[in-house]
Amino acid sequence: MALAGCAAEPTQATPQTATPVAATTPTPTPTPLTAAEQLLADNPDVTGACAVSFVLDGTAVDPQLQVQDRLYDHLPIPRADGRAFAGWYADQAAAAAASADPATGASSPAVRVNGSRLVSCTDQQTTLYGAWTTPDAVAAAGARVPIMMYHQFTDKPGGEEGWLRGNYSYIEDYRASMQYIKDQAFYLPTWDELSAFIDGALYLPDHAVIVTDDDADPTWLTMASPINEQLQVMATSFDITGDGAAAQNAFILPRSHTHGMHGAGENGKGLMVNLTPEEIAADMTASADQLRTVGVTAGATEIMAYPFGHYDDRSKEGLRLAGFEMARTIEQGYVKVGTDKLALPCVRINFGMGVAAVQELIG
Repeated sequence: MALAGCAAEPTQATPQTATPVAATTPTPTPTPLTAAEQLLADNPDVTGACAVSFVLDGTAVDPQLQVQDRLYDHLPIPRADGRAFAGWYADQAAAAAASADPATGASSPAVRVNGSRLVSCTDQQTTLYGAWTTPDAVAAAGARVPIMMYHQFTDKPGGEEGWLRGNYSYIEDYRASMQYIKDQAFYLPTWDELSAFIDGALYLPDHAVIVTDDDADPTWLTMASPINEQLQVMATSFDITGDGAAAQNAFILPRSHTHGMHGAGENGKGLMVNLTPEEIAADMTASADQLRTVGVTAGATEIMAYPFGHYDDRSKEGLRLAGFEMARTIEQGYVKVGTDKLALPCVRINFGMGVAAVQELIG
């Protein structure tokens, strides 16, 4: 009898071990950069870069790249119908006070921040707060801004000899006058501020002054302008750029006194009343280009000084063709709302004018 085969024992299924699924950590979404941080990220090679943010009621103002320990360069000057800008301030309370009464901030360079102040920031950033006032407040202030005009300087108390004697200022008189401006907390407007003031769009106090020098003479460069740097009093140097723009210190704004038109034409008067508008424009364009070689950017075409004070309609047209906005004459007077921007008057400083004489002229 055949033996039945042994039945195989049923096999037990080997349990399958599930492959563990690694827990996934969601990738965090990077925090978007602020506009100021993006500005810094876009300019990694700028030494001393400082992103300046602005807060102003009812107006959005983009942040601006400035450079630490240099003068602020062309801060925004917002405009709005029915309003006049009353300046930038380092804190919100000061801006609020200036909005209520612009005279509380505008007359003190320690409070109102403009291009006469050095940039100061923490961790490459700072914030400025703006103030608004009204065109009526601008008119009520009745500001008359003197543009002081110097030429050469001497260390001789008795002055220089010759027919140009009056052009020379005794350097100690100059030092005392700059100290007076600093001690009396005069507001030092920049040229773009002066332009907005003339338009009635910016409040300036009747305690403002602009210091200028013609020619960038060696005595200016070696004797006078170092005083401005020491006292931190901003001034403008109108440079004849045909032999190259002069290197100036941090508190001096280099501007044009023409490139090669500081001479007489056929009628014995300045070349600016002898050449064609196109020739004038070519010279002024060359001058602006020279200023750019010493770091002047937006200011290269904002203001110039007429050689010998000679100008006419062709001079103005030549400046317009070259993109210049303002020009200073040698006519005595003060800049007010509505002044002709291509015929700005000045206050001439002659030899022998000490602090008492300057006080009578500028307040």
